[in-house]
Amino acid sequence: MGTLLGIAHFRFHPGKVDEFKRLSLECVDIVKSLDTGTLRYDVYLNADHTEATVVEEYVDEQALIEHGQHIGEVLAGKVIATGDVHGELLGEASEELRARLASGPVQLFTPVLRGPASARQPSNHRGNTIG
Repeated sequence: MGTLLGIAHFRFHPGKVDEFKRLSLECVDIVKSLDTGTLRYDVYLNADHTEATVVEEYVDEQALIEHGQHIGEVLAGKVIATGDVHGELLGEASEELRARLASGPVQLFTPVLRGPASARQPSNHRGNTIG
């Protein structure tokens, strides 16, 4: 299989952006201290802080599963509760992962064509400032 790229989009509920920022910092700390296969975990906010995009990259499916275990259902649930969320997972996935995604806000997209840029090494940047 190979690397997986996750992109989550948030439209915040009124008054929830500060909570999202705080929870996102917790997630980044977990990624930095516990995850072994997370290559990227970046949080982006739009100009008026009403929406965010989170970009996650994992070395493989096992790293994605490990990340989910470290974040846990409680923290993930709190993050998701800050807004309306939808996302995409880009890459190849086992039948088990496909089944897990079937009932959630994340849609799987599998590769059809890959250009020369996909041969580059993934970024290992892990910032921890949200503002």
